[in-house]
Amino acid sequence: MSRRVTVLMGGASAERDVSLRSGAAAADALRQAGFAVTALDIGRDPAALIADLTATRPDVVFNALHGRFGEDGCIQGLLDLLGIPYTHSGLLASAAAMDKGFARTLFAQAGIPVAAGRVVRRGEVDGDPLPRPYVVKPLNEGSSVGVHIVRPGDGRDPLAEWPFDGDCVLVEAFIPGRELTVAVMGDRALGVLEITSERGFYDYEAKYAPGGSRHLMPAPLSEPDYALACDLALKAHRVLGCRGVSRTDLRYDDTHPHQPPQFYVLEVNTQPGMTATSLVPEIAAHVGIGFPELVRWMVEDARCDG
Repeated sequence: MSRRVTVLMGGASAERDVSLRSGAAAADALRQAGFAVTALDIGRDPAALIADLTATRPDVVFNALHGRFGEDGCIQGLLDLLGIPYTHSGLLASAAAMDKGFARTLFAQAGIPVAAGRVVRRGEVDGDPLPRPYVVKPLNEGSSVGVHIVRPGDGRDPLAEWPFDGDCVLVEAFIPGRELTVAVMGDRALGVLEITSERGFYDYEAKYAPGGSRHLMPAPLSEPDYALACDLALKAHRVLGCRGVSRTDLRYDDTHPHQPPQFYVLEVNTQPGMTATSLVPEIAAHVGIGFPELVRWMVEDARCDG
C-alpha cells in the first residue's frame, strides 16, 4: 500500500479558505489511517509546485484543492505529466464538470434532467434572458461563489452590472422545491442528503458557516424517489467520466400539488469539500464509512492518466 501522501491545499481560487480547511481535515484523517502525510499550501507557480512534489516524493497526491486551477484539470494535467497518482477525477472529467455549461449539455444529451437555461456572453443580452425567477452562475466556480438569483421585482440586474470574472455565465430557470445532494464513491451512490437553510438559498455562508444549514440524512423521500436520485447521480458521475468520490447536487420540485415531483441535476462536484461541515463525509458516515476509512479508500483508488 502507498505510504507517503502529499495533500495539496489552498490554491489561488475564490475557494482557497475552504480548501485549506478540507486539506487540514483530510491530512489529519490520513495520518489516523496510517499514512505519512505532507501538506502543501500551494499557489499558482507550477515550478514551485513541481519542486515541492520532487522534495516530498509522494506515492500519491491527495488533491484537496477547490475551484479553478485545482478542480478544473490544470493540476490533474500536471500530475499526469509527472506520473504521480492522485485522488478524485482525471483531467478530462475535471474540466468537463467544472464548465457548468458544457456539463449540462452532456447531461441533457444523456437524458439527465436539467433546468431550462443557456450560456450568456457579456453584452449579449439587453434585459432578462429567461423569465424570472432565474439563477445566474459563473461557469467555473464552486461553493456557490458568485451565484445570483434574479426574482420578479428585483431592481438589481447582475447581467447588466456583470460582477463576474469571465466573459460568460450560465443562466438557468430557478427550480423551486428542495435541495438534495448525493455522494458517489467509485461505482455506487452512498445516499441522498437534504439541505435546508433559513437563508432560503444554499449559498456560501449557508455551506460553511456554523449553523448556516441543516442536513437531513437520509433525505425524507419516498423509496422510489430516493433510488432515482441515487441513479441520477451515478449516471451523471459516469457521463462525465468521473472516478473516486464525487457529489451531485439536485433540485427536487415537489411544489405542484397535482403533478408528480421532478428532479433536476444542477452540477457534479468532482472534488467535494472535506471540512467538518462537509456533505460527503456525513453521507459516508451514515452508511458506516468513517472519515479515515473514506480518505484511505480515496488514496488506494488514486491513479493518473499519464
